Amino acid sequence: MAPFRNSRAASLPAKLSRSWLLASAADEANFGPALASEADSVVFDMEDAVPAAGKAEARERVVEALSTGMTAWVRVNGIETDYWADDLAALSKAPGLRGVMLAMTEKPEQVTHTAMRLQAGTPVLALVESALGIENATAIASAPGTFRLAFGVGDFRRDTGASDDPMALAYARSKLVVASRVGQLPGPIDGPTVGALGDKLLDACKVTQSMGMTGKLCLMPEAADFINHGLSPSESEITWAHELLEAHAAGAVVGDGSYLPRLARAQKISSLADSYGLWNA
Repeated sequence: MAPFRNSRAASLPAKLSRSWLLASAADEANFGPALASEADSVVFDMEDAVPAAGKAEARERVVEALSTGMTAWVRVNGIETDYWADDLAALSKAPGLRGVMLAMTEKPEQVTHTAMRLQAGTPVLALVESALGIENATAIASAPGTFRLAFGVGDFRRDTGASDDPMALAYARSKLVVASRVGQLPGPIDGPTVGALGDKLLDACKVTQSMGMTGKLCLMPEAADFINHGLSPSESEITWAHELLEAHAAGAVVGDGSYLPRLARAQKISSLADSYGLWNA
């Protein structure tokens, strides 16, 4: 019997997913807790979480899980590796595959070539993890097959020598946000804050949200609920939106040039509150 999947998370469109939980495919015991967690989207990880000697076994483990009732995204190995083609060949037949996260995306054609090896319509989430990938982000966002962008913070820092200070990573985050808008994609997904929970993770989410990013990767099931809270409209924002929309429906008159942008923001907050079930939270 397949593990229980959080029904709230399962019904949320991936374009609105806030928390993206990476579950290591090195051990199938990781899958059940991940699927039952509060994570909006679950990603079985066959890349960084699995050493070279275990890649084939991890692939078999994931395909078996996705063929026996589980549903999840899968992080596949980069196109430059020896594992990419085998990963896609195996996953193309897995009925429970929701989409793939392509590691080390640096060029737009890498996304398109990946999408072409999967069943038609399978979304590809481009994980951008290098200076070259950041500079090509706009082209990657506009490539056929790209569903959303994500930021591989750890590898980007290793590639560039940048620290984890928000200022040091601001250009890369902004680049992904602007590229996503140009490519008409949902907001990008920020990298994980490794080991953080509670207030530390909520503070990290404030940085994520302030940059215009709308999702965040995590490595622990316990982190998902904090991310969902941190990347959702606040109670004060929801109250403000509700009041403005009520006044508008009652015939409020446009007072100045800021009214229509404020109305659009209120409508967006209202829509997100509905999607995340926040009105009565």
